[in-house]
Amino acid sequence: MDSAAGPVHYQKLLLWELGWSPMRKRRDSERLLGVPPALAQDTPLCRNKAGGLPGARARLLTALLLLAVGISLAVRQLQTSGSSTGSFGSVAPPPTGHCHLPGVYHHGAIISPAATCSNLGRELLVAGGNVVDAGVGAALCLSVVHPHTTGLGAVFWGLFHNSSSGNSTAMTSGPAQMLAPGLELPATLPALRLLHTRFGRLPWPRLLWGPTLLAQEGFLVDPPLARALAAQGTKGLCPLLCHADGTPLGPGSRATNPRLAAVLHRAALAPTPDLTGDTLLSLMASDLGLEAPSAEPMPSLEPALQLSVPQGILFTTPSPSAGPELLALLEAALHSRAPSTDPCPPLLQAAKTPVSSILATIDSSGSVLLLTSSLNSSFGSGYLSPSTGVLLSNLVTRSATSAWACPLIFLGSPDDTEADVLGLVASGAPSVTRAMTSALLRHLAVPQTQAQHQHQQEPRESPSACVQGTLLQVTAHAEHAHVSSVPHGCCPFQGF
Repeated sequence: MDSAAGPVHYQKLLLWELGWSPMRKRRDSERLLGVPPALAQDTPLCRNKAGGLPGARARLLTALLLLAVGISLAVRQLQTSGSSTGSFGSVAPPPTGHCHLPGVYHHGAIISPAATCSNLGRELLVAGGNVVDAGVGAALCLSVVHPHTTGLGAVFWGLFHNSSSGNSTAMTSGPAQMLAPGLELPATLPALRLLHTRFGRLPWPRLLWGPTLLAQEGFLVDPPLARALAAQGTKGLCPLLCHADGTPLGPGSRATNPRLAAVLHRAALAPTPDLTGDTLLSLMASDLGLEAPSAEPMPSLEPALQLSVPQGILFTTPSPSAGPELLALLEAALHSRAPSTDPCPPLLQAAKTPVSSILATIDSSGSVLLLTSSLNSSFGSGYLSPSTGVLLSNLVTRSATSAWACPLIFLGSPDDTEADVLGLVASGAPSVTRAMTSALLRHLAVPQTQAQHQHQQEPRESPSACVQGTLLQVTAHAEHAHVSSVPHGCCPFQGF
């Protein structure tokens, strides 16, 4: 064996693991050895006149079978050790002999408001996807299970940092366009498809399998959706989110959205990003008694807005998001020599606090995707398109600037080989800028020598005083991916 290839670690072959029956062991052996299905039955391959296998022959066959299984497993482990570094997330990581506290992972992680969607994102990472695949898949999942905050009718902003190229890219749904009075033209599908086409790794249909299945076969109403339903009422939302008597679904109730499942299925088959939203727009126009809209959504990908500071580079989304105002606030805070008596920086001005949804994905190399979206109010316009199962965004409450959208990525100095990559995304405008500024300043205040010897589990508790919504923090440090939130425990995370 080539010494340069490094040692090969073998796991002990346990012939009688807990829960294995002899018959199950034989079926697994037959599968590994390629026994034809017609022969892989629970009945013996042959019997003597007394109804049993001949003793000597049985022992010989058993020994040969176990030897073959051992060789097969050894070969498969050799193949795995040779290919695991070539395809990120395509195989389960080997035992490392050490463990981490929750929120710290060797390869990649995702954090979102719904456990179902965080699990789906992790599955995409393990299947060989990158942070864009995981983030887009989770966003589509949230459009099914959290229709009060996001959906195919929502407005999306995204910020992606590619650790391989060093480039940071902003995604926008494009200028607001009217589908009907007070109703915004939906741009979610074309925007997410464009982001995936440019940066994703897995096939586009793979990202829609999970959300389509959830919409078709049902999902459990979680506490955030149940609370929103109780506060909003069910006007316009039946029968999607109602019991037969018209009362809103409570926590643990099962909801389905077969119309949305059909839209997602057709979107999976669309050959180009331009065609992804065509079916959706045609169906919505028909519901409203309109002709098919002449204007189409115009999502875009463009270089992220950036600001150089002594400690590194800050990236965010351009106007009309609140990104430019956030950078101005951070620049003033970083260059101020006088300590502030107020632990929370000033608020950005905003006429209304829209309801928004956020998620973040990161890998240990420092690639980060932050996504934030909004229907502008709880359940958007309250208009549920009967042909699509989609709630449209409310243009009436749209603010002059998207103050709910200001994802932020900090990239440490390129001269520092141990520099962190930090991602922050928050909901709860206008207090979002307070929380993000406070979290970043505290991150920069930690001496680098100290940061190299600790794994941060969550943002320090101080920023929580600035938060009226939710703050997600993701960090790549020392070849590990870290995820956390304020308030602590508000958003489920998954990784590997």
